[in-house]
Amino acid sequence: MAYIYILASARNGTLYVGVTSDLIARVYQHKHDFVDSFTSKYKIHQLVWFEQVDSMLSAIQREKQIKAWKRKWKIRLIEETNPYWRDLYLDIV
Repeated sequence: MAYIYILASARNGTLYVGVTSDLIARVYQHKHDFVDSFTSKYKIHQLVWFEQVDSMLSAIQREKQIKAWKRKWKIRLIEETNPYWRDLYLDIV
């Protein structure tokens, strides 16, 4: 199993699209700034959307697709399932 996910700094804030095989651990790492990165620099810590797929290859392909989208398409994707931009992390731990 693999996951594609979107993190946000706040509602309509800075977005980050990523891929992982362990969503809980990866989001935890982002939330606690384990690595000096884009997400730590811009305080992008809220899990606002994720999707599970069968393989890492599928996840990487989907991640590239979403990264190429216009910002408003990403926002629409988030708001289809999370209209209030709740942090979904507590739902998965």
